[in-house]
Amino acid sequence: MDIGMKTPDGDFTLRAAALIINNGQFLVVRHNNYDCFYTIGGRVHVNETSAEAVVREVYEETGYLFSVDRLIFIQERFYNVNSAHHHEVVFFYLMKPTDVQIENGTCTDQQEEKLYWLPVDELQYTDLVPDFLRTALANIPQEVVHIISKE
Repeated sequence: MDIGMKTPDGDFTLRAAALIINNGQFLVVRHNNYDCFYTIGGRVHVNETSAEAVVREVYEETGYLFSVDRLIFIQERFYNVNSAHHHEVVFFYLMKPTDVQIENGTCTDQQEEKLYWLPVDELQYTDLVPDFLRTALANIPQEVVHIISKE
């Protein structure tokens, strides 16, 4: 069971997201119905750590078993979709490099989602969600950074 809840005031979700970077390229997902790119990841399950969740989500979406390197960002994100309020807490994990063979346009476990490698040095010009990643991945911090964003 996913950790999250719906209330009259809005929705809350606890998520884990993967930062997979190989040879200066960042692996992201894009849904056929949306223009933006976003991270591989998903909701944390009850009785599952966020690190376990990100490994599971990456495997589900790519078919590859990645290992966590370290936690880099924790984001508290507040945003609206169709006038509905959303609050999510996301743990962003840098994943250990591995030799993977994922071609641009490969489907995830959902046919309407595809995987793409984007050059890290061009992310600032890319429609990437969450927005802070457009610049944050150019210089990956050594310590965990807490980010609060109200969009």
